[in-house]
Amino acid sequence: MSERGLTHIDPLGRARMVDVTPKEATHRRAIARCKVFMQPETTSQVASNAMSKGDVLGAARIAGIQAAKRTADMIPLCHPLLVGSVAINFDIRDDFVEVESQVETVDRTGVEMEAMTACAIASLTIYDMCKSADRSMVIGELALWEKTGGRSGVWRRHAGTIDEPLVNTPPSAGARLDARIDDVLAGGAGSEHSE
Repeated sequence: MSERGLTHIDPLGRARMVDVTPKEATHRRAIARCKVFMQPETTSQVASNAMSKGDVLGAARIAGIQAAKRTADMIPLCHPLLVGSVAINFDIRDDFVEVESQVETVDRTGVEMEAMTACAIASLTIYDMCKSADRSMVIGELALWEKTGGRSGVWRRHAGTIDEPLVNTPPSAGARLDARIDDVLAGGAGSEHSE
């Protein structure tokens, strides 16, 4: 547990939404990825747009974008954000389709949940569009791959594998001090806010 404790629990142990109002809006970005594992014949049909239900990747892209915009409606303590940009991309391999989502905003809190929700819903849409051809599909490896913006700096998986942890590259000491001074001037305690 971090030195800040559980940010979504009040002193009486009740769930609460973290107060981000004292924070300044900054540019934030998150990238998430996951995979839909399937038979090679199924990936071939997806790649050639030959699935009986229609354009699998087109439907999945729209579903992912819609999901990013509606994340706060699905995750109870997630802040509603003005999502500035959502990109959903696909990498078709022999036995899986990798889904990557990138979400950006200028706001007071990050878009990690929006990126992961977009990935999950795009993957579920691929499953739905392909299930008549392949009931053995498995969705897996949903993970945050990069987060930028906010006081904690850049978080990234460097090795290109899900087995590697996110690594933090914190902002410089001067930037941290400036952020702390800004927080104090804004009346914030500096210890109750999530990234």
